[in-house]
Amino acid sequence: MNAGLHELPLVFFTVLAQSAIGAWLIFTFVLLGEKNEKSLTYIHKAMFVILVILGLGFIASVMHLGTPMRAFNSLNRVGESTMSNEIAAGAVFFGLAGLYWVIAILGKMPASLGHAWRILTALSGLCFMYMMNQVYHIVSVPTWNTVLTSWSFYLTVALGGLALAYALLMSNKQRSYQLNFVPGLFALAVLCVAIVCIYQGFNLQGIHSAIQNAAALMPDYASMTAVRLCLLAIASFLLFRAKHVGLLWGSVILTFVAEGIGRVLFYGLHMTYGMAIGS
Repeated sequence: MNAGLHELPLVFFTVLAQSAIGAWLIFTFVLLGEKNEKSLTYIHKAMFVILVILGLGFIASVMHLGTPMRAFNSLNRVGESTMSNEIAAGAVFFGLAGLYWVIAILGKMPASLGHAWRILTALSGLCFMYMMNQVYHIVSVPTWNTVLTSWSFYLTVALGGLALAYALLMSNKQRSYQLNFVPGLFALAVLCVAIVCIYQGFNLQGIHSAIQNAAALMPDYASMTAVRLCLLAIASFLLFRAKHVGLLWGSVILTFVAEGIGRVLFYGLHMTYGMAIGS
């Protein structure tokens, strides 16, 4: 675990940003059919939580880079560097989402424009997730340059987004929408996570550099993955059974912690071909 803990800012950034994107997608879907004005007012107020979580993710990202100036400098290679593309796409999504929220909360957003704006913002969010995923597909890092990385990242979008959106939207007493599909989708995503984790555990045995096997990088992989899956199982149970809002937020926290564990394991598995091993 120690190797992955060195990248905690990136753990926070990726998990929080991916969860915020997932929640925005659910909010966009719900708002397409919601007509109740009081409910709409609540939903737009609740969107602020998504923006806060996204903002915390970007703060963690800046901590990883060292200074805000490095974040600005990284934009110098947009179109050439995957990291520059990631930061640019994230800035576009954050800007569109934040501006939408300000206009909507002031009551100045026309309904038709609001639908188009939210969908455009959602598409920019998906672009942001794609760019984030591409950053880690590095040919010289065999433990990352695999389809499992993509599955892991997008499953966090699903898990974090579903749990966060469900907790926020079910607190709306004026709602006319139904969210019965959310717990089932969450459970399906947990099943997919389990499959990915098991497959990756077997796959690590076949990945090695000149001096080390990938499985040796994280000797706690099996035990920590078991803890992660147990937390997700409890979170899924709470989404199915809990009626109290506090318990729903408990599922959000459990999901974030579980995905944080998964991301620590991910960064701990960093290794390169040749004689050098990354940490």
